[in-house]
Amino acid sequence: MQSLQQAAQLGLRAFSTSAAAQAAPAVASKRGFLAQLFGGSGSRVQTPLTDALAGVEIPDAIPAPKDAPTTQLTKLSNGFTVASEATPGATATLGIYVDSGSVYETPYNTGASHLLEYMAFKTTKNRTHLRLVREVEAIGGNVLASASREQMAYNIDCTKATIPEALEVLADAVLNPKFQAWEVAEQIRKMEADLKNLADNPQTTLLEGLHSVAYTGGLGRPLIVPDGCLGGLNAEVLADFYAANYTAPRMVLAGAGVEHDELVRLAEPLLSAAPRSGSAAGEFPSQYVGGDWRQFAASPLTHAILAFEYQGGWRDVKGSVAMTVLQYLLGGGGSFSAGGPGKGMHSRLYTRVLNQYPWMHNCTALNSIYNNTGLVGVFASAESSQAADMVDVLCNEMQAVAKEVPAAELERAKAAAVSSVLMNLESRAVVAEDIGRQVLTYGHRKPVGEFVKEIQGLTAKDMSAAVNKLLKSAPSVAVLGDIAHVPRYDQVAKRFA
Repeated sequence: MQSLQQAAQLGLRAFSTSAAAQAAPAVASKRGFLAQLFGGSGSRVQTPLTDALAGVEIPDAIPAPKDAPTTQLTKLSNGFTVASEATPGATATLGIYVDSGSVYETPYNTGASHLLEYMAFKTTKNRTHLRLVREVEAIGGNVLASASREQMAYNIDCTKATIPEALEVLADAVLNPKFQAWEVAEQIRKMEADLKNLADNPQTTLLEGLHSVAYTGGLGRPLIVPDGCLGGLNAEVLADFYAANYTAPRMVLAGAGVEHDELVRLAEPLLSAAPRSGSAAGEFPSQYVGGDWRQFAASPLTHAILAFEYQGGWRDVKGSVAMTVLQYLLGGGGSFSAGGPGKGMHSRLYTRVLNQYPWMHNCTALNSIYNNTGLVGVFASAESSQAADMVDVLCNEMQAVAKEVPAAELERAKAAAVSSVLMNLESRAVVAEDIGRQVLTYGHRKPVGEFVKEIQGLTAKDMSAAVNKLLKSAPSVAVLGDIAHVPRYDQVAKRFA
């Protein structure tokens, strides 16, 4: 870029002397077209921009660190865990991750986790919502919150110079929320409006239905609040759920791009007020049972998910790695995908399904993995007249991948999985999230090399064994659309008996 700017400056100076050049036509006639236009000797124009410019000193490249940054952990006196990694760069991401979600809800407070996501970074005991927004804007920060079935996440991005201010805002928003009745009612109205748009997202609707029949206990509870439960939510219900579950031993402060000792020094006085214990009864045990969920919808497309239980969840590292590679092996996507690198055009669901059946509009591998269990399967959308054929194709593909997988396909899937892991960890925000969620799940953060080694060591025999174990569980089926043409659940289950 510096060389291009200097070349432009040289050209402008030459252009300013073009009048003098016109006074010597005999000399100009010997120059090229560009030399006659801009003036000068013409030799500079003929020099490639890839060559170094005279008099320009290029500084030495900053050497890469010998060792990758490590994740450091400190447990505060009240049980709050602080974990961080000093990733290089001018910015940082801080996040508070909480071992709380819809698995801890009861019929009395169904939807509380969903509502907490909407209430994130609102009025606190120390700040009005307006003041909080203004302070985040003043430091150039960006905040985000998300709810899941087992964990809640609160994040703030900032520059390294504003880490103290960002941490203070984050801690205040998470630890000191003030659930004002009018503000809670306002967010419930927004949730109600968003729920009406859920029909435009069939995969989300199907996933909610799938969990409701696949599990009993906590994982069978809805993450997205059902319409009939909105009336039961209010400020008092939300405050009770928060007080029962947001305790220090169930929280992790994760940081990426910050020195650990400095983060602990700043965090200790801010987080020391978090209570040691609450009144939560604990997570309601989940048991996989499999089942069938169907909902009619007047649509030219019928959408379906066929899934099975993966026993072990994230805590079974070897098994979860196999399920991750399986997702890349199956791949898939939409029928109108442009393809290209990373688009999965060589995956099984593209080559064996989307390229073979023009009535199939989407066919994508999916997994929803939790601490001790998970759902692994395929989501598909097809023309409603082909709904029966769509379910047949899904069954065939799951059975086919249980057989020996060609070595080339497996190696491609393993390479894609490794590439995805390493590419995602180039993001500072992903590093912070990875730290927070792993510490909640494992109690520490596993080195990325451990996962890469597991992926690279996966064999075709391992993959076949993992998928065969998967298919021994009862299938879970969810259908949205023209359900009249979809085979009965017992017919689907019989194929995997």
